[in-house]
Amino acid sequence: MLPVKTNVNSSSAPLAPCLPDQASALLALKHSFNTTNGDSTTFQSWVVGTDCCSWDGVRCDRRDGRITYLDLGGRQLQSSSLEPALFGLSSLNHLDLSGNDFNNSQIPATGFERLTELRYLNLSDTNFAGSVPAGISHLKNLVYLDLSTSFYVVDFDNENHVMYYTSDSIWQLSVPKLDTLLADLTNLEELHLGMVDLSSNGPQWCDYVARLSPKLQVLSLPYCSLSGSICKSLSSLRSLRVIALHYNHLSGSVPEFLASFPNLTVLQLSTNKFEGWFPPIMFQHKVLQTVDLSENHGISGILPTFPQTSSLENLFVKSTNFSGTIPISINNLKSLKKLSLGASGFSGILPSSMGELESLELLEVSALQLVGSMPSWISNLTSLTVLQFFYCGLSGPIPSSIANLRELTKLSLYNCNFSGKIPPHLSNLTRLQTLLLHSNNFAGTVQLSVFSKMQNLTVLNLSNNELHVLDGENSSSSMSFPKLEFLRLASCRMSSFPEILRHQGKIKGLDLSDNQINGSIPSWAWEIWNGSHMFLLNISHNMFSSIGSEPLLPVHIEYFDLSFNNLEGPMPIPRDGSVTLDYSSNQFSSMPLYFSKYLTGTSFFKASRNSLSQNIPPSICSAVRSLELIDLSYNNLSSSIPSCLMEDVSALQVLSLKANNLVGELPDNIKKGCALEVLDFSGNLIQGKIPRSLAACRNLEILDIGSNQISDSFPCWMSTLPKLQVLVLKSNKFTGQVLDPSYNTEDGNTCEFTELRIVDIASNNFSGPLPVGWFKMLKSMMIRSDNETLVMENQYYHGQTYHFTAAITYKGNKMTITKILTTLVLIDISNNALYGTIPKAIGDLVLLHGLNMSHNALGGSIPVQLSNLKNLESLDLSSNELYGEIPQELASLNFLSTLNLSYNMLSGRIPQSPHFSTFSNSSFLGNNGLCGPPMSNQCRNQSETSLPYDSEKNSADVLLFFFTALGFGISFSITVIVILGRQR
Repeated sequence: MLPVKTNVNSSSAPLAPCLPDQASALLALKHSFNTTNGDSTTFQSWVVGTDCCSWDGVRCDRRDGRITYLDLGGRQLQSSSLEPALFGLSSLNHLDLSGNDFNNSQIPATGFERLTELRYLNLSDTNFAGSVPAGISHLKNLVYLDLSTSFYVVDFDNENHVMYYTSDSIWQLSVPKLDTLLADLTNLEELHLGMVDLSSNGPQWCDYVARLSPKLQVLSLPYCSLSGSICKSLSSLRSLRVIALHYNHLSGSVPEFLASFPNLTVLQLSTNKFEGWFPPIMFQHKVLQTVDLSENHGISGILPTFPQTSSLENLFVKSTNFSGTIPISINNLKSLKKLSLGASGFSGILPSSMGELESLELLEVSALQLVGSMPSWISNLTSLTVLQFFYCGLSGPIPSSIANLRELTKLSLYNCNFSGKIPPHLSNLTRLQTLLLHSNNFAGTVQLSVFSKMQNLTVLNLSNNELHVLDGENSSSSMSFPKLEFLRLASCRMSSFPEILRHQGKIKGLDLSDNQINGSIPSWAWEIWNGSHMFLLNISHNMFSSIGSEPLLPVHIEYFDLSFNNLEGPMPIPRDGSVTLDYSSNQFSSMPLYFSKYLTGTSFFKASRNSLSQNIPPSICSAVRSLELIDLSYNNLSSSIPSCLMEDVSALQVLSLKANNLVGELPDNIKKGCALEVLDFSGNLIQGKIPRSLAACRNLEILDIGSNQISDSFPCWMSTLPKLQVLVLKSNKFTGQVLDPSYNTEDGNTCEFTELRIVDIASNNFSGPLPVGWFKMLKSMMIRSDNETLVMENQYYHGQTYHFTAAITYKGNKMTITKILTTLVLIDISNNALYGTIPKAIGDLVLLHGLNMSHNALGGSIPVQLSNLKNLESLDLSSNELYGEIPQELASLNFLSTLNLSYNMLSGRIPQSPHFSTFSNSSFLGNNGLCGPPMSNQCRNQSETSLPYDSEKNSADVLLFFFTALGFGISFSITVIVILGRQR
């Protein structure tokens, strides 16, 4: 806080009392607050008739009786708006209203410009909304400006994080034009705008600050939706002491000129998108106390030799791309209190010199390639309050010496290889609030009662070990159990609902998934939870048969997972709302009828593989504006698709209605701003055409409408969708040519699918020759992008991963790919009426793994260019009219595991190679002119030919198909369900 000059006459002249108009303004301000809330002592001294210069929080200039100082900060008072009478105090140079609630009202548009003497203005944590008024920009004497909203993040465990903030919503206060705000504030030394929306300023925000605030010492702009990079012009602000830009979208590299700022003590850049090399010299800065680079996955660097003169107190490089070793000189950081080392690039060991960091309070080690047991020097760090080892290779038991760390409030040892029994001496850590031991190899039986000594414990996670967790032995042990907020016992071999929960009225998160619990949730549980706000309730993968309550549950549950149980009847819904609802793989018979009332804030709604029938309830339309994912696949839903599910979907990303009995046509009034990424309507009875308004869905990656009754032509118009990767049209009534002559120009830019990797148009009525130009346009099958993720998926709230799926035809068989790898490249045009020759241009599609052209009328010879497809694993050209010899070059396709050239008119010698000899004669049947192994027909000197062999071929029943792709740098397996029918 800046010192405030108060003009007090030191002569013997009498002190001027508070002027009446000043007192009146203060009393009006007092009456604008709700005095029943907040600090009840705030206005006790504010009594009519007394000298207001002696009132609490008030100072005056004793020469004229005018108020110069008003501090009501942190009083937690409430008001509907800011009282305009305040602006009559025109001599104010210090105004602090922070920590009071102005009920989401706007800062008055006029008034602040009258406070021309103001040097200090603090409106932080006041719950104001709207735009910052122009009047503040006229305060030319302002040295300190704080309009920020405070926030902090609570980590219950690695999956559950809650952000708390002091306003009604995020970014409710905004500065559309930062340059206008700062234009006359040239004396500003501290600028605090945390959680103020600055997004409309774009990357220019940095130049505005550098150019207009030359005296700036503190720049604090966390959670402001900043973009762009740290600009070069910021180098002119050499007086900067604090740079806090965390929780933004900043990119680029961290400039080295920051190391030349002589007074820099805090560099807080966490949770951004910075990349490139971080200058090691920053760690050797003499006065720098805090460096936080965590959660910048693209930033790289090394830890240098630390000097003995270092002032570092906080060092965070978690979730970065740092590499190298941890230097032995780390023990020179005598003032270090918090150390977070979490970069997978680090190698070597943790140096024993770390045991000399006697002031260390927090040690976090994650993602390091460590082996062996926990270092013995850990027990020397007796000041530790937080110790975390996670996602590491440490193994063995928890050492008994850990009990020496009596100050510990958080112990996290998860996702490592720790083993043995959970040691009883952990119960001696009586200050412990959080204990996370999940995802290790701990074994044995654990009685929950052993944690009763830890009366401060609020978070306990024992999930995913080899433990057998037993409930408390009696009611007295349950009553003495610590009051938990988060309890996670997933995969703990439990067979009954824990009785220990009878006395857990503060529970916010409960995970009992992947156990053997059957029956019903006890009614007493819902009585305890009545009216509560739960972040997590996960009872999935059990054998529950009843929810134990009426369908309308008396609770708010952010993440509610009931999947993979035996639950029946109507779906239960939390009365007070939910963000994620997963009902999949049960026997529910009906959906919630009151989406509009209870589910308007739901983002993730999954109810696949149930017994839902009848119609999709119209009330779902009221929730579409918030829903990001809807999965109702594998049910018995009938009727048509509600138009709202496609027509106004600015939030909806995934819509899966596959394997139902839906009829009618697809809605065709899709509006601009469509956010859809996945549309899966396969396996229904839908008719009509593909809606042309689907062109508005610019983010669409997967369209699967296979196995319907759609009558249309090939959708060249969809080539305008820049992200489309998977197109499945199989088993419909499509007709015409794949590339209509009206599109068939040599450059073919009107049908160029730039990202398409999987095309399945099998089992339709496409006809005509194969378009050479179209194959030349499949660029994504020729060159692999370096920026691809491995799996096509989306991440949702609470770490929920939704894998995209597609039902395709492979070798004429139906299969569902449950996890689509971005490296998988397939073309299936089988079972159509295509003719002509196979284009040589297919040989340019070098990323292909599967090519199926069977059951057409293709003629000519097999082009030798197919030998260029070195990644090819499956080739099916069967049941065509191909003739001539099999190119000998095909024998070089070393990763070809499935080959079918049967029922053509091929002749000559079958290519011979060790790999080609692995194919059976079924790959070549129906070609009477072929000779040599594996055929019984031996080759003679002259070539042999045969007439085409026609046969009706029956298929076999196959339950499981295991697809293994090798040869393109990645091995992967896909489990698919295959249904084989009679070939056409």
